[in-house]
Amino acid sequence: MLQQDTISPQHEQMPPEAIMASKPAKPQHPYQVLKMLPKDATPAQQDSAIQATFQPKEIRYSSRPDTLHIPGHEIGKSIRDVSLPKYYKESFFSKDTLFHPEIEGGRYGVAGDPIPYTVRSDDTISLLLILSFVVVMVSYAKSKQFIIRQIKSCFYINNRESSINETSIEIRFQLFMVVLTCLLLSLLQYFHTTHYIGSTFILSSQYHLIAIFFGMNICYFIMKGLLYSCVNTVFFGKKNNLQWMKTYLFITSLEGVMLYPAVLLQSYFDMSIQAVTVYTITALFLVKLLTFYKSYTIFFSRTGVFFQIFLYFCALEAVPMASFRGALEITGNYLKINF
Repeated sequence: MLQQDTISPQHEQMPPEAIMASKPAKPQHPYQVLKMLPKDATPAQQDSAIQATFQPKEIRYSSRPDTLHIPGHEIGKSIRDVSLPKYYKESFFSKDTLFHPEIEGGRYGVAGDPIPYTVRSDDTISLLLILSFVVVMVSYAKSKQFIIRQIKSCFYINNRESSINETSIEIRFQLFMVVLTCLLLSLLQYFHTTHYIGSTFILSSQYHLIAIFFGMNICYFIMKGLLYSCVNTVFFGKKNNLQWMKTYLFITSLEGVMLYPAVLLQSYFDMSIQAVTVYTITALFLVKLLTFYKSYTIFFSRTGVFFQIFLYFCALEAVPMASFRGALEITGNYLKINF
């Protein structure tokens, strides 16, 4: 008789009932249901098979008390309670952009110091200065002889001094130079205000402050021209008045030419405000000295009087200039923000 080998494992076959019991009697996933259907099953048949296999059940929430609250505090309230205020339902992170990918995130961190305003980085002011330079050069090329005659008439006195005739182009050129002078003075006044008075103002833009100074300069030259006309009409003849107005218009244009380098040096070459102030005061002093000289040669040289020119110059030049200087200081102090 052959003895059974007890060392090798015995393989016993499981009955079919046990095998059927070990397998799930019902599909656990919709994928299993769809796999049992034929490949040509329609979407309606697939939906019907899933509904027949899976029956919706009622959701039963736990009725046990919440024991995870902080000791010493009341039990938290359920967010399903419709009577709760809105701040109960919103958490600290409810509006965080990381939880809402549909909302633009933005930047995190501490904001840096904003770059201060400078004329160098201002495209508008730079474009105005470039266009002004181009217009001045073109006008100088077309009115070169007129400018040379005017410069000679300022320093050389002859009987034909009043016979200089101006064309419409030359008059428009001088009026443009007066406007340019007002613009340059407004920029220099802006530099002075931001350095000595304050850097923050109640205005929404730096252009507004420059525009205010520009308007004040326009009004200053217009009022001074009207004052000259009124006084000269009373005390002097029409011929001298016309000669003076032409000369004064040219001197104002010359003032703009002298102030142009100061604006460029301060804006684009970081020249100190003290040096710009000294240069501006020197240029204005030379202009006022030339004005004093021309007013004397036109109105007082032939009358034989000398001391009346000081009264005339102080009343029509020194006093208006000092008043305008004070008005600029008051405007700057009124518009600045006091912390």
